[in-house]
Amino acid sequence: MDTEDTEEFLLPRSRQANERLHAMIPGGAHTYAKGDDQYPQHLAPVISHGRGAHVWDIDGNRYVEYGSGLRSVSLGHAHPRVLEAVRRELDRGSNFVRPSIVEVEAAERFLATVPTAEMVKFAKNGSDVTTAAVRLARAVTGRPRVAICGDHPFFSTDDWFIGTTPMSAGIPASTTELTVAFPYGDLAATEDLLTRYQDEVACLILEPAGHTEPSPSSPLLPQALGFARAGDTPLSREDPTPGYLEGLRELADRHGCVLIFDEMITGLRWSEAGAQGLYGVVPDLSTFGKALGNGFAVSALAGRRDLMERGGLRHSGERVFLLSTTHGAETHSLAAAMAVLTTYVEEGITAQLHALGERLAAGVREAAAGMGVGDHIVVRGRASNLVFATLDENRQPSQQYRTLFLRRLLAGGVLAPSFVVSSALGDADIDRTIDVVAQVCAVYRKALDAADPTPWLAGRPVKPVFRRLV
Repeated sequence: MDTEDTEEFLLPRSRQANERLHAMIPGGAHTYAKGDDQYPQHLAPVISHGRGAHVWDIDGNRYVEYGSGLRSVSLGHAHPRVLEAVRRELDRGSNFVRPSIVEVEAAERFLATVPTAEMVKFAKNGSDVTTAAVRLARAVTGRPRVAICGDHPFFSTDDWFIGTTPMSAGIPASTTELTVAFPYGDLAATEDLLTRYQDEVACLILEPAGHTEPSPSSPLLPQALGFARAGDTPLSREDPTPGYLEGLRELADRHGCVLIFDEMITGLRWSEAGAQGLYGVVPDLSTFGKALGNGFAVSALAGRRDLMERGGLRHSGERVFLLSTTHGAETHSLAAAMAVLTTYVEEGITAQLHALGERLAAGVREAAAGMGVGDHIVVRGRASNLVFATLDENRQPSQQYRTLFLRRLLAGGVLAPSFVVSSALGDADIDRTIDVVAQVCAVYRKALDAADPTPWLAGRPVKPVFRRLV
C-alpha cells in the first residue's frame, strides 16, 4: 500500500468531545442521522462554527460542507439577511401570552409563497406537523388507518411511523398495525390497498417527489445513498411519472381519503411553493420544514381551510387537537422563515441550487469516470438534492466502500454525508470538492482492484440509521 494510503487523518479533540457527548446524551447526538456511527470510526468531527458553505471543527479543520443541518441550511450558515431579521425580533421579545403580530405576517408570507394552501399553522419540527396532519385526517374521515409511501424513508418520530421501522421497540403492535404502505408510482397497487381496506384508510401520505432518499427498509444509510433497498439498481429519477400525482389525487377523492404531501425536503428546494407548486397537483394537507428556517426551528402544516379549521374555533363540529406548542410561534424563528421565503423569491435561490448541483454532479461523474470508478461512485437525485451511492466490485451497495469514501473526503476537507448543496457554495468550493473526489477515486480504484476495501477503513464501517440492534 502506498504511503498516502496509510497516512492518518486524526481528530483528537473531536474524539474526546464525542466521548463526552455519549456520556450525557443517548446516542451522542440529538438526531440519529448526526450520530458518530454515521461516520468512519474516530472521524466524526464536532463542529465549532460555520459560515456560508464552510464549517470548522474543534480540531481546527475547515470543511466545505454539504447537506448542512440535514438539508435545513440551504442559504448557508449565518446568512446575513436571516440573521438581521432574527436579531430584530430578539430585541423585541420571543414569546408572549397572546399571539404576536409576527404570526400574522409570517402566515401571510407563507400563504403568498405557497398559494395552493389556504391556512397554515407553525410548529418547531417536521414530526409535529406530519403527526398533526395524520390526526386531522383521522378526525375528519373517522377512519383509523394511515397509508404511507413505503419507498420514502421518514415521516415522523411518532409511533404511527416509527413502529414500521426496525427501531420499533416500545411501540405496541396494535399501533403499528394501523399503518399500511403503498409503493410510489404504482396506482394499481395503491387502489388495491384502498379496496382491501375499504373505508378504513384516513389518508395517503407521501413525499410528492419520487425518491429524495431511499426507504427505511434499506440496510444502507438512509440520508445519503440513492437506493430503495439493498441490491436495487441506483434510482434514476425524482420526478413522478406523468399523471401519477394526478392519479393519486383522483384515488384519494374517490376513496374518501385525505391526500398529504410531506414537503420537508422538497419544500423550497423544488420550487418556492414546494413540489406541489412545481408539479401542479394540490394536496389536501402539506407539511414543510428544514429549508424553511435556514437552521432555525420552524415547520408548517398547511392545507384546505375546511380541514384546517377543524383544529380552530370557527366551526360547529367536534374539535380536533391539531397543534398546540409553547414555542411554535417564537418570533425570531418566524422572522427567519419570512426572511428565507423572501430571499428565495427575490434572489431565485431554487434556480441557484439547481445550477450548483448540476455543476457538482457533472464534475463528480467526470472525476469518477476518469479514475475508472464511474460505475461504483454514483451521483443521483434532483440537482438541488443530490445523494451518492458507493458500490463494491460487484456493483452492490456497500457500507465499507462508503466508509472509505467518507474518510477520504474528510481528510481532503469535504464534509459530505450527501452532495446536497447550499446557495452559499462558490465555484472554488465546487472545484475543490471535485478535486478531492478525484483523489478519493484513485484510492477507491485500488480498493476495487484488491476486491477488499478493509485496509483503507482503519476501523469499523459506518452503520445504517435504522437498525434493531446497536
